[in-house]
Amino acid sequence: MRNPEDQRQIIALIIAHVRSLRATSRRSLADALRISPTTAGQYVDQLIDSGHLVESGLEKGPMGRPKRVLGTLPDAGWFAGIEFNAERVQAVRVDFSGSRCQTLTRSVTEDSDADSVMADITALIKDLGRSAAGPLLAIGVGAPGVVDPAAGVASHYSFLPDWRNVPVRSLLEKAFRVPVILENNLRVIALAERWFGGGRELDDYVILGPRSGFGIAVMKNGRLIDGKHHASGEIGRWVWPLTGQGGEMHDALSSPAVWRRLAGVTSRARLPADLHAALEGLAQTEGGAWDIVVNDYARVLGLLHLLLDSSAYFLHGPLTALGTRFCTAITDQAMLLMPALSDMPLTIMPSSLGDDAGALGAASHAMEGWRPV
Repeated sequence: MRNPEDQRQIIALIIAHVRSLRATSRRSLADALRISPTTAGQYVDQLIDSGHLVESGLEKGPMGRPKRVLGTLPDAGWFAGIEFNAERVQAVRVDFSGSRCQTLTRSVTEDSDADSVMADITALIKDLGRSAAGPLLAIGVGAPGVVDPAAGVASHYSFLPDWRNVPVRSLLEKAFRVPVILENNLRVIALAERWFGGGRELDDYVILGPRSGFGIAVMKNGRLIDGKHHASGEIGRWVWPLTGQGGEMHDALSSPAVWRRLAGVTSRARLPADLHAALEGLAQTEGGAWDIVVNDYARVLGLLHLLLDSSAYFLHGPLTALGTRFCTAITDQAMLLMPALSDMPLTIMPSSLGDDAGALGAASHAMEGWRPV
């Protein structure tokens, strides 16, 4: 007789296998979980009765008897995903089957503080629920900067001055009475790539996040790298230039900094209302400013690739507006700067996911971590 926690774990694994289409029959579930077909069938019957799974249609293979096809019921509940940065708070609703249903956004203003951002997050989750089918099951939050996922605390974010040790999980669990999972925003974007983007068939890839600052998230052997101090990927804090003159890398390679450099304006110039569109207008830039930006990125990403040797680097944020030309130029220049890369090709590509990738990944994180009550 299994204990209740083991049973909850098996049920969660069954739903995850069916949702991801890794297993679509009782037999394939039994094989995937290494349990008997009878036991798998009992769990499936339980989940059909509880309204989480449905069994319908016939899946006919090349040999043997046709099998009933299992699927998840979209209306069994929903998951909220929240991600924010210095410009906006993004919210996504994902149904029980893992389909994106709704996206909402609120702007973060120059006078925003930790309390106002948490108020926006709470309001957006309530707005998501107004047209949702089924109960809210869990909330995922992708917060910028350094976070402590185990404690559910957002420790520090440079671009929101009073964002220090914010107890995100406890605040949201008190408001909504459901489990809350907190993670760094770029690491939840890595989960979005796994569920919805170019990382579906990869175990090793890197998320490049030059947005207000510059961070990365590393997926290695199918697992996200966190770090002892939960600060893995904070490369925007590297000294810049790399020769060491007191600045930090995000001062030169964040999306706002790149726009200012390509547009030929000062570091104090006001940013356009739509940074993505402004960068898109600079995508065919030629000449000195373009070449210098490409060279800077090539140095950083070339060194990063020599360290990580990842299968792919997915570019996120406003710089995706510069397109594949920007990514190809960086790759070519990195090869010139570092001949050792000729034996280990560097693959950089703009992500196919949109601006809601972080919120989508946060919802995916909540979905993956959900356990039945």
